[in-house]
Amino acid sequence: MTTNYNKKAIGEHQLKPESLMMGYGYDPQLSEGSIKCPNFQTSTFVFKSARDGKDFFDVVSGRRVLAEGEQAGLVYSRFNNPTLEIAENRIAIWDGAEDCAITGSGMSAISTTLLALSRPGDVIVYSEPIYGGTDTLINGMLKQMGIHAVGFMSSEGIDAYKAALDKAKSMGNISVILLETPDNPTNNLVDIAACREVADKIASDQDVAPVIAVDNTMLGPLWQTPLAHGADLCLYSLTKYVGGHSDLVGGSCSGSKALITRIRRVRNSIGTTMDSNTAWLILRSLETLKIRMQASNEGAAKVVAFLNEHPVVTRIDYPGLLKESDPQYAIYKKQCKGAGSTFSFEVAGGEAKAFAVLDKLKLVKLAVSLGGTESLAQHPAAMTHSGVPKERRDIIGITEGLIRISIGIEDPEDLIADLKQALED
Repeated sequence: MTTNYNKKAIGEHQLKPESLMMGYGYDPQLSEGSIKCPNFQTSTFVFKSARDGKDFFDVVSGRRVLAEGEQAGLVYSRFNNPTLEIAENRIAIWDGAEDCAITGSGMSAISTTLLALSRPGDVIVYSEPIYGGTDTLINGMLKQMGIHAVGFMSSEGIDAYKAALDKAKSMGNISVILLETPDNPTNNLVDIAACREVADKIASDQDVAPVIAVDNTMLGPLWQTPLAHGADLCLYSLTKYVGGHSDLVGGSCSGSKALITRIRRVRNSIGTTMDSNTAWLILRSLETLKIRMQASNEGAAKVVAFLNEHPVVTRIDYPGLLKESDPQYAIYKKQCKGAGSTFSFEVAGGEAKAFAVLDKLKLVKLAVSLGGTESLAQHPAAMTHSGVPKERRDIIGITEGLIRISIGIEDPEDLIADLKQALED
C-alpha cells in the first residue's frame, strides 16, 4: 500500500466514508493494476531476509512498537494479511476510529474483546436484553472463568445503570461496560453519553478505568456511531448489515490503537482471526453499505406503518414510533441518525399465532440473522433467545407472541402484501 491510497481528503475537501470505500488503503499498482483488491488467499508470506523475519515477528508479537508511519511486515495470515488490513482500515473509517480488528464472527469479536480486557475476579456490567449468544457467554462460560456479570434493564434508564455499577463495584474491578443499543430484539435504547459520564466518575475508584464497548449491530455504522458519543469500542456482527448478503460470517471491533492492539494480540493468540476470503467479501459489501441500508430503512418505515394499524398486532418495538413523552425519545434524537430496519412486533395469540404467521410467509424468509438484502423473520423466544431462561425472557419483554423481522431491499408493497396474508386467520 502506498500513501497515495491512504488519503482521506482532496485538498481541503474531506471525503465521505462511502467514497473512501471504493479504494482507500489499496494501490492497484501493487497488484498488477487490478481495480479491485485481490483476495490474498495465502497462509504465509516470504521474508526478504532472516533479519526481516525476526523484526516482523517482534512487531506482531508486541515486542517492538511501530514508529509513526511505519507498517507491520506480513508474517502469517493468523496475524496479518493485506485483504484483512484493508477491510479493517475501511471499517475504522465508518466508525470514526483509529484502528479496527476483524474476527471470524460477531461472537468472536465480543468474546475476544472481553477476554482481552477482563481477568478472573473482574466484573462485566451489561445492558439487558442482549443478544442470546452474548448472554450465554457472559452468564455461562465467563462465569466459569471467575469473571462476574451484573445486568441492568436498558428500558429502565440511567438509574438502573447506576445501581448495576454500585452492585458491581462491591464485587470487584469493573473491566467492561457492554451496551447493546438498540437492544436485540426489543429495540430499547441506552444513552451512551450518560453512561460515559457516570463511568468516568467511578474510574478513580479503580486501578484501570472501565472500558465502554457498544454492540452496534442493530443500527450499523450508517445510523449510529457510538465512538462519537463516548464509547471506547464499537462492535459488530459483520454478518449483518456490513456483510449484507447473508453469505458470510464475521465480526469487528473498532477503537483506539491502544485498545485494539490489546484485542488484536489476544485474537492472534487464540485464532479468532477472519479468513481472507471473508475479508474480501466484506470489501465488496462495504461499497454498497450506504445504499443498501438506506433502502431497507425506508422500506421498514412503510412496513411499520402497515403493522401499526393491524388489529392482530399488539406491540411494535421500533425507535421510529417513539413519542416525545417517552424518555427514550430524547436518546433517539441525540444518538441515532435513523430507526434502522430490524424491529419486533407482537401478535395476539402467543406462540401458536406467531408460529402460524411465520409459517405462512412467502416472500419473507423464516430464518435467523438480520441485515441482509432479503427480509428475514424469526421467533426470538424459541430461536435466538431460547437459551435465556423463560423467567428472564418475561422480564425483558421477549414474549411468546413476539416476532423479529429484518426488512431487506424488496419492494415494501410486496412485503406488506406478504405480511397481510400471513396475519389473516
